[in-house]
Amino acid sequence: MSPGPGGPGASPAVAWNPTVKLGTLLVASGAVLLVTDPVTPVVLWLLATGAALLLGRVPAGTLLRAQLALVAFAGSVFSSNLLLRHDGDVLAVVGPVEVTSGALAVATSFAARTLYLGTVSVLLVVTTDPARLMVSLHQHARVPATTSYAVLAAHRVLELLPAEWEAIRSAQAVRDPRRAAGAPLPRSPRALGTAVFALLVAAVRRAERTAIALESRGLGSGPRTTAHKVPLRAGDVVAAAAVLGVVAGVLLAGWWGGWLSGPAALTA
Repeated sequence: MSPGPGGPGASPAVAWNPTVKLGTLLVASGAVLLVTDPVTPVVLWLLATGAALLLGRVPAGTLLRAQLALVAFAGSVFSSNLLLRHDGDVLAVVGPVEVTSGALAVATSFAARTLYLGTVSVLLVVTTDPARLMVSLHQHARVPATTSYAVLAAHRVLELLPAEWEAIRSAQAVRDPRRAAGAPLPRSPRALGTAVFALLVAAVRRAERTAIALESRGLGSGPRTTAHKVPLRAGDVVAAAAVLGVVAGVLLAGWWGGWLSGPAALTA
């Protein structure tokens, strides 16, 4: 993301305090876990998609690719609930399978919930700088410095894995005398197994060097100072209240409208 977190041109979601944002989105995600009607999670998913595009300025292509990745899992959730549940009126019979109204409602609800939680996760990941998040958690949520640095170090190791994987696979291709120029990388089980083992060894060695570096710098020996503090403004709290107010409004609308249902509907 080109603008720095909270800097000029940053989206409202990027400038939002990471600790408040994380807590707010966790509550907003947890609110839908006890909902079993199809309308509420669909509305929340649409609102989350709009917020990601407009307030988070998440690129449409990035959000679309994430949605496509979630569709397969949501589809499996939908089909399994549609096939295994038999409550309600029979709507259709497809071969040996009876599609009932209760099964269709619950299946749609769970599938939409999957898409909603995935969209919220994408919004959080794309608009949050990991270092800024850990500094904010250490500063405002009192997360110990040892935990913060350890999480950042682990994130850095994971962040480098794709580049190391490409380097290992390219090295395999160079050492293979039978591979013609421009031919695809070897995909045999032996080649892939060797690459995975090499990647694991490289990751362990990098993690060991990182641990030694942190220990040599006195991590955990006493209180730590923060060079670039993450401010907590009144606007961050107002934004959290606005998001939770929208979620609460959707739930209240469903309650007043009569379509909101909870776990009790699963045993009805």
